[in-house]
Amino acid sequence: MSIRTPRLLAFVVACALMLSTAACGAGDPNKGSGGSGGDQLRIGVSVYDMSSFITAGKAGIESYAKANDIDILWNSANLDVSTQADQVDQFINAGVDAIIVVPVQADSLGPQVAQAKAKKIPFLAVNAALNSNDLAGTVLPDDVKAGEQEMQMMADKLGGKGNIVVLQGPLGQSGELDRTKGIQNVLAKHPGMKILAKDTANWKRDEAVNKMKNWISSFGDKIDGVVAENDDMGLGALQATRESGKTLPIVGVDGIEDGLKAVKNGDFIGTNLQDGTVELAAGVAVAAKIARGEKVDKHPVYLMPEVNKGNVDQFMKHVVTDKDAFLKQLPTLIDKNLKSGDIANENS
Repeated sequence: MSIRTPRLLAFVVACALMLSTAACGAGDPNKGSGGSGGDQLRIGVSVYDMSSFITAGKAGIESYAKANDIDILWNSANLDVSTQADQVDQFINAGVDAIIVVPVQADSLGPQVAQAKAKKIPFLAVNAALNSNDLAGTVLPDDVKAGEQEMQMMADKLGGKGNIVVLQGPLGQSGELDRTKGIQNVLAKHPGMKILAKDTANWKRDEAVNKMKNWISSFGDKIDGVVAENDDMGLGALQATRESGKTLPIVGVDGIEDGLKAVKNGDFIGTNLQDGTVELAAGVAVAAKIARGEKVDKHPVYLMPEVNKGNVDQFMKHVVTDKDAFLKQLPTLIDKNLKSGDIANENS
């Protein structure tokens, strides 16, 4: 037997073991030609986890990438900072043309950002911020405003008086930090409102169910409303309140499909539309244009519109009823939005 045969067998076994983490296939940074050979770009993408928002965003990224000759190397960090650092290290070592990260925590990946800059690989934070001055660009939402908007909806619903519980995102992530800040900004104007409890449910629906059940056991009828920093957690709170035989006003952020349906059905008093298909695709577009030396705003901001029962139908079209058609025309829309500066625009 030649020495190449056992080596080949070992490689096959290794790939089989790593398929669950996407180390072989779409997430393999060594797939395809290296560097910037040819017109096709290779962009490495590492996201904090596969939430409903990120899943929608992946579809947007794939639509834009297909239309613009971009090979996407995709990995999820499963809410682990060390895993995300390892993923980015692989992208850097493979010499990708650009790196996009939706970070697990704002205070992370400093060595990776510095190394990418040294190797002239554009490194962008998309959807969630990284505390670094060395990023090549950012595509971020105004999360403080989103927190203010959802808290104001709750304050209006309760007439400026009552007790709330707050479901937070992963502690230390910019979305959690900024949305919590926005919530506190509005609460400061309403002394008749009080937070009974706040804690993270990590953007996850199932964790929010358990957290909300514990709060109901602890506070019972003292809870007047639920402010969830994303829709998935709001939906978990909705399940918990139903199972406990209660009805409480709930507000969220993101405008995912189930969140919009909850607004339409009256289960949520409102949400804020952060369309992942649009925002994450815009991130890839900015990264690609930087890598190709094209002129582009390197720091556009996504402003979330408020969604309530009166206007939810207009947002349902792109996220729910006609989402496949919307994805087909998304690449053209993204480039148009980058020129206009309104990256949240969804009117082609």
